[in-house]
Amino acid sequence: MVVLEGLEEISMPQKTDVNPKTVLNAVEVITTDPLHLIDVDHVQLYVGNAKQAAFYYAYTFGFQVTQFDDLTTGNRKEASYLLTQGNIRLIITTGLGKDHPAQRHINLFGDGVKDIAFTVFDAERAFNKAVENGAEVDYEPYKTTDEHGEVVRASIKTYGEVVHSFVSRSGGYALSEVKQGGMIFPGFTEINHPLNQFNKDNPCGLKFIDHCVGNVGIDQMNNTVEWYEKILGFSMFKHFDDDDISTEYSALMSKVMSSGGGLIKFPINEPAEGKRKSQIQEYLDWHNDTAGVQHIAFRTDDAIASIRELRKRGVNFLRLPDTYYELVWDRVGDIEEEKKLIQELGILVDRDDQGYLLQLFTRPVQDRPTLFFEIICRRGSQSFGKGNFKALFEALELEQERRGNF
Repeated sequence: MVVLEGLEEISMPQKTDVNPKTVLNAVEVITTDPLHLIDVDHVQLYVGNAKQAAFYYAYTFGFQVTQFDDLTTGNRKEASYLLTQGNIRLIITTGLGKDHPAQRHINLFGDGVKDIAFTVFDAERAFNKAVENGAEVDYEPYKTTDEHGEVVRASIKTYGEVVHSFVSRSGGYALSEVKQGGMIFPGFTEINHPLNQFNKDNPCGLKFIDHCVGNVGIDQMNNTVEWYEKILGFSMFKHFDDDDISTEYSALMSKVMSSGGGLIKFPINEPAEGKRKSQIQEYLDWHNDTAGVQHIAFRTDDAIASIRELRKRGVNFLRLPDTYYELVWDRVGDIEEEKKLIQELGILVDRDDQGYLLQLFTRPVQDRPTLFFEIICRRGSQSFGKGNFKALFEALELEQERRGNF
C-alpha cells in the first residue's frame, strides 16, 4: 500500500520549484534505484540555539519558518524548527539537555549537518536493504501516527557522524502534502513567524537542493565512494583529481556519487598533498579531525536575482579578483545573462559540452571555517564548475591566510 501511494505521488505533475528530475515516473525510480530513493526529504542541522538559528536562516537566506516542535508542543528532549523554500526543507534542532546528541555535536564540531534524509516508498524496506548491504545502524525503523497520517523513519550511519534517514509517508504526511505546506512530522505545530511575509514579498528564489558535499580525511575518499556504491547503490557521476583541482599551494581530489535514479548527488572531497594546507584539511582541522558535510548547494533559476537579494540580506560571499573576468568569457562564450551584472555580483561561470552554469559560494556561516553554502544555476550544464576550480581555490587560500590557517 505504501508503494502504491508513493507511485501516485511521484508521478504527479511537479511545480517549478521542484527539481525537474523528479518528473521521473515511479516505475523508473523503482527499476533504477535499488533502495527506491525518491529525493532528499530534508536536511537536519544540529545547532547551539535553534530559535536564533532559524531566525538567521530565515532572514539571510529567505526561508519560511513554517513549523516547530519544542517544550510548548510537549517535546522535552529537543527544539526543532522547519524551514522551507521551494522544495528545500531544513530542520534546525538543538538539544534541551546535556545528554542530547546535539549537545555533543556542538561541543565537537559546532553547528553543522547531522542528517541528509531520503524520501523513500518504504522506509523499513530501504533500511533493511541497506543493513543487508553492510550499513551500520543509527536507529531501527519506528512509526509515528496521528489522525492525519503516518510517518515511518529509520537511519544508518555514513561518513564521520553524519547519518542518512529513510522516511516514508502516507495520508496527510505524504510527500505531495508536505510540498504544499503540510505538516512534516506528527508533533510539529504551525508557526506564523514574523519574517514569513517579508520573505514572500522579497523572495530569494532558491528552489531545491542540487547537491551536498562531504569532506573526508586523507585516503578515505575511495572507501567512502565504495560505501555509497555498496550500501545505497550509488554510482560515480564525475571524478576530479589533484590535476583538476589545484593551485601552486594546495589541492584536493573529488568523486561525485549519484543515486540510482540520478536525482541525488554527493561529491566526496579528500585533501591532496600540497605546499600548504588545503581548504579540505582546514575543514577537518576545525571539525575535530572528523569527516562531515562541507556545503549544501541550493539551485536557483535566476542567479542574478537570487544573489542580488542574498547580498542585500547580508550573505557574505567569496570574492574573486576582477582578473577572473578578463579570461572567463573567452572560455565560456555567450550567455543569457548580462555579463556586466555577473561581474558586479561576483558570480562564477563555467561551460561544458551540455551548457553552462553560474555559481557562487558563501563564506563559512559560523565561526569555525566549516559549513558553507553554494548558490547554483544550471543552463544545461550538469558539471560542478571544473573551469572555476583554480580561481576558487586561490580565493579560498586568501581566506585561509586571513584566518591564519595556512
